[in-house]
Amino acid sequence: MAAHKAMILSRTIILLSLKQHWSNPSSLSHWTPSSDHCTWPEIACTDGSVTRIAIINGSITETIPPSICDLKNLSYIDLQWNFIPGFFPTVLYNCSKLEYLDLSQNYLVGTIPDDVNRLSPRLQYLNLAANNFTGDIPASIGSLPSLVSLHLVANLFNGSFPPEIGNLSNLEELVLSFNAFAPQAIPSSFTKLKKLRNLWMTEANLIGEIPDDIGNMSALESLDLSVNSLSGNIPDGLFLLKNLTFLYLYKNRLSGPIPQRVEALKLQILDLSNNSLTGKIPDDFGNLTSLTGLALFFNQLSGEVPVSIGRLPQLVDIGLYSNNLSGELPPDFGRYSMLKRFQVSINQFVGELPKYLCANKVLLGVIAFENKLTGELPEYLGDCNSLEIVRVHDNQLSGKIPDGLWTSINLTTLMLSNNLFSGELPGSVGSQLSLLELMNNQFSGPIPAGISSWEGLTVFRASNNSLSGVIPQELTALPLLSTVLLDGNQLYGPLPSTIISWKSLTTLNLSRNQLSGEIPASLGLLPDLVYLDLSGNQFSGQIPTEIGHLRLSSLNLSSNRLSGRVPGEFENGAFGRSFLNNPGLCSNIQSLGISPCSAERRNSDKLSSKFIAAVSSVAAVAFVVAFLYTVYVCRSSESTWKLTSFQRLNFTETNILSGLTANNQIGRGGSGEVYRVPVNHSGEYVAVKRIWDNVRLDHKLEKEFLAEVEILGRIRHSNIVKLLCCISSESSKLLVYEYMENRSLDRWLQGKKDHIASQVQFIM
Repeated sequence: MAAHKAMILSRTIILLSLKQHWSNPSSLSHWTPSSDHCTWPEIACTDGSVTRIAIINGSITETIPPSICDLKNLSYIDLQWNFIPGFFPTVLYNCSKLEYLDLSQNYLVGTIPDDVNRLSPRLQYLNLAANNFTGDIPASIGSLPSLVSLHLVANLFNGSFPPEIGNLSNLEELVLSFNAFAPQAIPSSFTKLKKLRNLWMTEANLIGEIPDDIGNMSALESLDLSVNSLSGNIPDGLFLLKNLTFLYLYKNRLSGPIPQRVEALKLQILDLSNNSLTGKIPDDFGNLTSLTGLALFFNQLSGEVPVSIGRLPQLVDIGLYSNNLSGELPPDFGRYSMLKRFQVSINQFVGELPKYLCANKVLLGVIAFENKLTGELPEYLGDCNSLEIVRVHDNQLSGKIPDGLWTSINLTTLMLSNNLFSGELPGSVGSQLSLLELMNNQFSGPIPAGISSWEGLTVFRASNNSLSGVIPQELTALPLLSTVLLDGNQLYGPLPSTIISWKSLTTLNLSRNQLSGEIPASLGLLPDLVYLDLSGNQFSGQIPTEIGHLRLSSLNLSSNRLSGRVPGEFENGAFGRSFLNNPGLCSNIQSLGISPCSAERRNSDKLSSKFIAAVSSVAAVAFVVAFLYTVYVCRSSESTWKLTSFQRLNFTETNILSGLTANNQIGRGGSGEVYRVPVNHSGEYVAVKRIWDNVRLDHKLEKEFLAEVEILGRIRHSNIVKLLCCISSESSKLLVYEYMENRSLDRWLQGKKDHIASQVQFIM
């Protein structure tokens, strides 16, 4: 009895020494000498002997001490989600009965030691995931004879993984994903792992072909080789694995046809997307009665979709977009399964959309744009409250939109452009609808007064339809609206004189209608408006001075009946085509392409003669001073430099040109210099990048440069530096940006000139 108590006391002392070594973390505050260590939740005992330690997320910040192996019967150690530092703990070599070791989600560094096989020969589970191990995985890891699970995911390995892993005859799980290995093919020895159920090597820098013998891995249930550079054909044997349940081969360089013989009838998820696969979809896919997700998008598949795929009873997600598929879509999609996501866009499909897509009331999205579909939208879509997105633009669809679709309670996106749809706009829509695109259809009738209830709408694009009537003031009540495109319709009458709530509006295009009356001054009070197009109408009167207060990057008032002088803010080259074909408009800036203002016009404001005389005297003196200063500083004729502004400016090109001195230079890049230029006496600065000095651009490059500058000028985003203006001559281009402190801007400007493209891809 005394000996037994001594042994218990000894084990308690060992555990308390561990606690002390780990700086007494609060998570172990209940480890006290007066309590029975076998009752502590982190400890498991067998006949009083400690066999298990599991301290998960216990805020351990110290290394593992050698004393842990003084617990002679310890077989299970789980210390995941701590902050354990240092190299691989070789002290664990002394835990001779260890069967389970989980050190994942810690701060371990360095390489896995070459003698890692000195760990207990009983070890079955080894998890070192989410640490910072580097170098190679040593070949000796293949000498742990009892190993069943090996998890090395998400480390910093930059060497190789050994073929000797194929010697682990008892291995059932092998996870090597998310490591930056040196480029390496899958060793053929891996196909000897007859008990392997899960092989995950996602994003592991794999190259070469998938081994042909992979069909011999009869126990394989889950295979993930996605996001690599694998090439060649998919081995025929892969689809003969009768236990295969999950197969992910997406985002590789696989080519050739999909094997047509499919006996892997347990498949639930099949993702072959983002490859270069050709040929047809196997008819045998229609036998995969357990399949919930099929992803074949971004390939070069052709032919028709087997009708039987539409009848799969478990199918939830189908993604076939961006292929060369043709023929009619299987009519039973959604009829026999709880279909949620239907994505077949960018193909050559003809005929109608399947009418049962929402038969089971769980459909989230219909993505079928850029096909050759005809007929009307299925009536089922009008009774489908689960719908969140419908994109059927760029087809040949016709008829009216089902009433219930407009008002679907969860619908956020409805894109119907470039079809033959007809009918009138509804008085109400679903409260979640934020994006509505109806362009290039045959919608007619008035914009309903009930549009004021479309409160969630942010984008409304209805260009090139047959909408008629006046623009109701209720349209201006939508508080979230950022884009309104109503150009190319039959709208008439004056614009609403009062704007209720367009505080977020950035883009307004009402061109090519029959609108008349004066341009409302209230448009000039919209704080975020950057794009305004009222061209091709019958507006008359003067341009309101308030419009000049806007920070417009694009303005088009051409082809109207406007009169008077162009506001001074627009008298520069940036607005060279903004006022054409308004016989009554004038400006003394030749680049605007309209009539010069006569002296009679300039003095038509009915000011008192004394005030005019006083102002004229002051202006004359100021003009002489400014002229002499400009000649002295700039020494350049006005015709040499062209200023294109994208914001309201408090400086001229003279301020900029005079500041391009060596003292103001803050950097130099591959295409020019960067300057920090003062623009006034209050301490404000701008950053100027001078590019292509003394190099004349050909016409194509010049157009590309101006187009890119216009895009930059329209951007409004807190994380993107603001382009104020462009100043150009035949030999130089100056880009003028707002200046950012802490050198962030000059570093940004000195980088290579990249084309930034935003590709929006909907995958629900």
